[in-house]
Amino acid sequence: MSRGDWFREAGYGMMIHWGLYALPAGEWKGRRMSEIGEWVQARFHIPGKEYRKLCEAFNPVFFDAEEWVRLAEDAGMKYMVVTSKHHDGFALFHSKVSSYNVVDATPFGRDVIGELAEACHRHGMKLGLYYSQDLDWSEPNGGGYTAGHTWCGFGPWTNEWDYPDNAHKDYSQCFRDKIVPQVREILTGYGELALIWFDTPQTISPEQSRQLYDMVRQLQPDCLVNSRIGNGMGDYRSLHDNQIPDVRQSLNAAGKDNYYISADLVESACTLNDTWGYKSFDANWKSPETIIRNRKHLNSLGINYLLNVGPDALGRIPAPACEILRKAKY
Repeated sequence: MSRGDWFREAGYGMMIHWGLYALPAGEWKGRRMSEIGEWVQARFHIPGKEYRKLCEAFNPVFFDAEEWVRLAEDAGMKYMVVTSKHHDGFALFHSKVSSYNVVDATPFGRDVIGELAEACHRHGMKLGLYYSQDLDWSEPNGGGYTAGHTWCGFGPWTNEWDYPDNAHKDYSQCFRDKIVPQVREILTGYGELALIWFDTPQTISPEQSRQLYDMVRQLQPDCLVNSRIGNGMGDYRSLHDNQIPDVRQSLNAAGKDNYYISADLVESACTLNDTWGYKSFDANWKSPETIIRNRKHLNSLGINYLLNVGPDALGRIPAPACEILRKAKY
């Protein structure tokens, strides 16, 4: 049995974007963002010292790992992918590498990833962890600066509001001192992982992508790696966000997107409304009928449907999302 067999058979999974950005919930100092909620720091150029104050208020007293896993089960999902660290650099696990994490920096003081790992194990739910290996806005040498002073649609790729000198940034320092040791922490601290979901490869070199990939293979031989590790590596292809292709043949077309390793392991990560991270005013929910139609279509093409929810700052998955997911089960 190959390590990709479970993925090929799963068909349907839950993605969860959660972090400090759930507190502003798409708003900052009287302004609302039209973009995706987890990019609020970049969108409004919030200084790191100011953004970190959100840690003082992050106390999600209604977070219940069992409830999240049961919801995924009720919806017919076979695996779960959770943001262990997003682009803002804040970790939902107890990291010894950086105190900028949910245990050391917040009044909540609990290891979210640890509790989810235990709940998934109890319920037989496959667990994957998202980790932003390139962008990290908390780091002076976080990636994304090779794109220059560009606006990606949500904000600048790199933190150029605190650290404007892109020409002298050195991602290798960030990679060496934070990225590699934190990836090692999540690979060794939370039991068996089904996959690692990397994202936004820009600055990362082929050698660095290879180093991460080899570390996964060494520490978790059965753990899959998605194509967003960068530089043509990975075990399966992550499509563009919210991409639902008409036909399977289009996935094999030559061009810049033809960089995945396994042509028969493909996944499309999609939003349930219009955002990944929680936005209090985004009520543009997809109907259960739309979810069923998308899932059936993607699965007919051999593509997994990874459907995202964004819990609020109290740790609650919004009620409309719960209702839709349960009604969309078939």
